[in-house]
Amino acid sequence: MTTTAPRPSATEHRATPTVTRRRRPSAGALTTLTWILAVGFFFPVLWMVITAFKKESDAATNPPRFVFTPTLEQFRNVFDAGIGTPLLNSLFATIVSTALVLLLGVPAAFALSLRPVRKTSDALFFFISTKMLPIVAAIIPLYVIVGKIGMLDNIWTLVILYTAMNLPIAVWMMRSFFLEVPGELLEAASIDGAGLWTSVREVILPLISPGIAATALICVIFSWNEFFFAVNMTAVNAQTMPVFLTGFMSGQGLFWAQLSAASVLAALPVVICGWIAQNKLVRGLSFGAIK
Repeated sequence: MTTTAPRPSATEHRATPTVTRRRRPSAGALTTLTWILAVGFFFPVLWMVITAFKKESDAATNPPRFVFTPTLEQFRNVFDAGIGTPLLNSLFATIVSTALVLLLGVPAAFALSLRPVRKTSDALFFFISTKMLPIVAAIIPLYVIVGKIGMLDNIWTLVILYTAMNLPIAVWMMRSFFLEVPGELLEAASIDGAGLWTSVREVILPLISPGIAATALICVIFSWNEFFFAVNMTAVNAQTMPVFLTGFMSGQGLFWAQLSAASVLAALPVVICGWIAQNKLVRGLSFGAIK
């Protein structure tokens, strides 16, 4: 004998909760919002580039003048003001300090990750604790020490300071990249007869090269844009680009067009470096995000 289940009544049908789907914003709306935000963030840079091709009379108008005759006069004035020496000083301090950071930071990050040493956490805390002291609190003793050894207004002083400034960040960044490399690779290389440095050079470094490129680019940006050490430790001989840019703000007024032209020239090297290393930079910043 078979029995049939009772059919639900109309009231039970009405009592059954209905599942409503939440409407998600369309892809077109998200794309439009993204473009609006991107243009909003990029507009100050675009306006700086546009102002660099104006005359001072056109740059100082209020409201701003959008229709004008482009000119290279401001770039000529910047070169006449002596931008060459600060540009070379910034290039030298940035390149040498970044090379020293990588030379010291890669072995340190390797020792703290794939070949951990005793009290690794203490060493990592020591590295990052050097960034906890405000630069303002350290500038007076640094200035006294540098003055005593006769290194004021010397580009090598900035190289040493930039290396010390960027080394803790580089060690922490590259350690995270090293931790993403399986330790079995070193074991396999040692079984094949490769020594430690051969394994690092032939196996590990090619894998983390995007991370090294990302770390190097961040060190380049920090060194190139550094102002506080440069303005206090240099005068004329070791003047860098950030210090040079302050020369366009004088008691006679603010020269907007010349300052914009100098800022474009100051930003150009970092933009070129980022454009060249963009592929490795994206891979480096997302290294280990997807297994």
